[in-house]
Amino acid sequence: MKVIDLRSDTVTGPTKGMRSAMALAPVGDDVYGEDPTVNRLQGMMAELLGMEAGLFVASGTMANIVAVLTHTGRGDEMILGDRSHIFLYEGGAAAGLAGVHPHLLKNEPDGTIALAAIEGAIRADNVHFPRSRLLCLENTHNRCGGEILGLDYLTAACAIAHRHGLAVHLDGARLFNAAVAAGIVPSDLTQGVDSVMVCLSKGLGAPVGSVLCGSRPFIDEARRMRKVVGGGMRQAGIIAAAGIYALEQHIDRLAEDHENARRLASGIDTIPGLTCSQPDGPATNLVYFSVDCSAANVAAGDPPVDAIILSERLRARNVLASPLGPDLIRMVTHLDVTQAEIDVALFALRSAVHGT
Repeated sequence: MKVIDLRSDTVTGPTKGMRSAMALAPVGDDVYGEDPTVNRLQGMMAELLGMEAGLFVASGTMANIVAVLTHTGRGDEMILGDRSHIFLYEGGAAAGLAGVHPHLLKNEPDGTIALAAIEGAIRADNVHFPRSRLLCLENTHNRCGGEILGLDYLTAACAIAHRHGLAVHLDGARLFNAAVAAGIVPSDLTQGVDSVMVCLSKGLGAPVGSVLCGSRPFIDEARRMRKVVGGGMRQAGIIAAAGIYALEQHIDRLAEDHENARRLASGIDTIPGLTCSQPDGPATNLVYFSVDCSAANVAAGDPPVDAIILSERLRARNVLASPLGPDLIRMVTHLDVTQAEIDVALFALRSAVHGT
């Protein structure tokens, strides 16, 4: 029986067409700037995002730390949300490698940071303070349920940062999900930012890689920072070809993942003890739901169950999910999961709650 893997959209395998593109890709030495497939990918992504240039890197985490290194110096300060990927899930790279001081502000449920809080966090020029150099935003916002930062908010946040001399970096790991869900082109969501990274290995379905984009001088310096963190690549066109294929074939189909996420969330809300964390349903392909089955289970004569136990029971039923502590689970839809498999996963959830 097929395993239905809903842990993340990073688990997708390359399609047959993508594998063919990878096998046939012309390659060269990218450190010399001579890999034609890498160069094409970088140019395509930059054009899609309305930027001058792009830089292919191994991962989203690498793209983010390269951006931080390029925008800041040791002892500088970056402002970011307390639920941001850069803060929570990147191994402390900004502090450990860049020596940059994080100034955390509360992420609102929709993934934004209050504009007044951003303005208030920017330091005065004083020898006692670190210099505020960078504002980091995230779109879609992972830990805020895949919510989309809208155009008006992005414009206002960038205006505040730039008025005070800060650069703005956008962690756009799932930016194409945001654009498809909002019915706009990706470059609409990058107006005003100084740099943006997009992952190819999430909803777009490539096996590896991200692209960091910005102005040409920024990317020239970012290439140096990529080298510093060990990210120089050689005949990388083999994997860049997968990214090109993803940009050509897999953007519009993200809408299917969003519809499957809504179907999944709607079904979860019918299961006693499970409640989706997004009251209006998922905005994109991330489904978060709380697990509070203990009272209902005990009343029914079943043993208590939490998110950890529930995920273990799901695994035994060939459905994989990501527990985030004892009371929260994340499921992510992607191109390797069909609508029919969403229904199978919901059936498994219903039975797993009661251990039947």
